[in-house]
Amino acid sequence: MDTQHDIALTRALAEVPGPLPLSGVIHVTIPHTIRFTVVGNHLAQHAELSLTAIGIAVHIQSLPAGSQVSIKALAARFAEGETTIAAALRELETHGYLHRTRERLPNGRMITRTVFCNQPGALLMGGAVVPVAVAVPVAVAPVPVVTPVVPAPLPAPAPAPVPLPAPEPTPVPEEAPPPVRVPSRIAPKPPRRPLPQPRELTQELHRAASALLADLRRHAPELVLSEDDVEELVPGAAAWLERGAHPDAIRHALTTELPQPPKYPAKIVRHRLTVLLPPPLPGAQELAPVRRTPVTPFQTCEGCDRAFRSPAPGHCRDCRAQYWEAA
Repeated sequence: MDTQHDIALTRALAEVPGPLPLSGVIHVTIPHTIRFTVVGNHLAQHAELSLTAIGIAVHIQSLPAGSQVSIKALAARFAEGETTIAAALRELETHGYLHRTRERLPNGRMITRTVFCNQPGALLMGGAVVPVAVAVPVAVAPVPVVTPVVPAPLPAPAPAPVPLPAPEPTPVPEEAPPPVRVPSRIAPKPPRRPLPQPRELTQELHRAASALLADLRRHAPELVLSEDDVEELVPGAAAWLERGAHPDAIRHALTTELPQPPKYPAKIVRHRLTVLLPPPLPGAQELAPVRRTPVTPFQTCEGCDRAFRSPAPGHCRDCRAQYWEAA
């Protein structure tokens, strides 16, 4: 079989027009007649798509409508895992080849609507969608046929008219609820919060923060930081120390309940230094007790026994007015 294959390949190379290149690929092109798919070079030679994404796109484009192209279905068909296939599908969504939306059916069931476009660029420019080919009957010119003249038979008596049943009213279809749009999984993520910075990174503060970060691996062997990682994370640890956090408290916040196994120790430390940053210690003014406004006590009028507010006992306002008039 190998010998026949080599002979056939040699004959095919002999029929290639022009001189053969000294290096690189040589194309032996045999026209397809059945079971083929047209793929554009914009996809096959895409500069930003991975090879896995291009292969999955070609596979999806070759499938008939209604085929299952979920992550689990593709993982069961190919040797790549679900993680690799999911990443490739996200690449195709990013570049417009694949669109996945969640829609609700009239019966309340949620489904995923998957649409594959073979030319996203042409779709954005208003390209026409090629409809499914429908067989159209070809008009054939009638051929005259000579038939013998036969006397017409006598007309038969017309049958009695049969009453037709009344047509049933056509049911009006209920309007389906609008599809529920779910945010795409490739939506841009919010920007990462910056690492805390101290008001003044002194030499002593820098030395204390560096020692604290380098000493983490004694308490958590998983947190092995490189010299570059320590130098990058020093401002965050210095901000904690500047706010009065004890080194033991900082060490406890950075080494407690670590994921197993931690893949990126520097990212874990950076995240905790940023998210768990304590507020600054309050000053003496903030901790001072709240001063209450003095309340004027009640007094009993010596003339009419009516209660009134006054810092000292005496007469109420009405009694004082009467005494003034009498005087």
